[in-house]
Amino acid sequence: MPELTAVVRDAAEVVVGPPEDGAGGTEGGGSDDATEPLIRRENAAVAVVDGRVAAVGPSDEVTREYPPENAEYAVDAAGKSVIPGFVDSHTHALFAGDRSDEFEAKLRGKTYQEIMAEGGGILRTVAATRAADDDALLSNLLGHLDVMLAHGTTTAEVKSGYGLDTETELRMLEAIDRANDRHPVDVVPTFMGAHAVPPDVDAAEYAEEVVSEQLPAVETQGIAEFCDVFCEEGAFTVEQSRRVLEAGIEAGLAPKIHADEFANLGGSRLAADLGATSADHLLRSTDEDIDALVEAGVVPVLLPGTAFALGAGYADAGAFLDRGAPVAVATDFNPNCYSQNMGFAVSLACVGMRMTPARALVAATRNGALALDREESLGTLREGAAADLLVLDAPSYVHLPYNFAVNAVETVLKGGEVVHAKDGSEATHG
Repeated sequence: MPELTAVVRDAAEVVVGPPEDGAGGTEGGGSDDATEPLIRRENAAVAVVDGRVAAVGPSDEVTREYPPENAEYAVDAAGKSVIPGFVDSHTHALFAGDRSDEFEAKLRGKTYQEIMAEGGGILRTVAATRAADDDALLSNLLGHLDVMLAHGTTTAEVKSGYGLDTETELRMLEAIDRANDRHPVDVVPTFMGAHAVPPDVDAAEYAEEVVSEQLPAVETQGIAEFCDVFCEEGAFTVEQSRRVLEAGIEAGLAPKIHADEFANLGGSRLAADLGATSADHLLRSTDEDIDALVEAGVVPVLLPGTAFALGAGYADAGAFLDRGAPVAVATDFNPNCYSQNMGFAVSLACVGMRMTPARALVAATRNGALALDREESLGTLREGAAADLLVLDAPSYVHLPYNFAVNAVETVLKGGEVVHAKDGSEATHG
């Protein structure tokens, strides 16, 4: 028999998500701008059966058909906004060591490239990660996932890439897999052996090692879903990146790419040519690059927290949106961009990239799911979608970016089960 998992009732609004055709407009009222890509229901409820959204609509109608007293979880959302759980589609959340001193160094005027040349940056984290044992790596990741969950992330991509050798890359992917089994947040594993060039080896030689040694081992291990590469000055050329990503495709891994962050080498064009799932960063992308990505159906993942952390310019979200691109926003959480908070990323998307709150929310939910090939089940509260949802301590989703740097998430449901409550309670059981 189907089980009534949860009823979230009397919400001031339920944000269902964008229209199925991707066009603007709203249903059920509540928006003053007909171009906004959101469907919202006011004075609404959500019913969850067997972990999936069974009904969204007027609270009295939903609760009549799905009595809260019959549910495992009954959540009173009176006066509050209910939104889909965040899908953080780009993180480097598994690492060891501390680089807070580099934050100070940047404030004293050193560039990221200068810090890397002095042995800092990615290679410093590589040394600490290689030295950490498996339990320490898992513990670190679980701790970060706890913070992400408390801030409303219900699905997160996590990359390897702080190993830069076969043994440590495999250990990282194993830790990601173990965390996915243990934690409420769904963790999507990405192999990124081509994250940086190790000391005492050139980029071409190391790229060949990734192709000939690491990728076969990753394929045998069978954990990773995606293969990513850092196509950038001081990292990997377009040709080397192509070699890695094509080998990844042969190993059954969908391609992703870090492109156009500090310089435009042609990484976004490579993403379009390979039909990558996403191209990420894109601060230096040209109009022609954007056109190529849109035509190829590549999801642009913009990372405003990185620009904030570096004190750099933001990506031109408007250039992507004007072309109809499904822009995703993610945290890029890593030792150089130390924020696990998707709500803050949404605020930065609005303030730094001039996205409207509605478009920023879609970017952090539905389009994040697109960037992880999970658009069929995540990022919306449509009937049949996974019941990953957040109750905000606010009457409107607009308060999420408006009340910036404050955690507005009061309750998190994953598959309809309460997995986090700000007051520490497990919610009312029916």
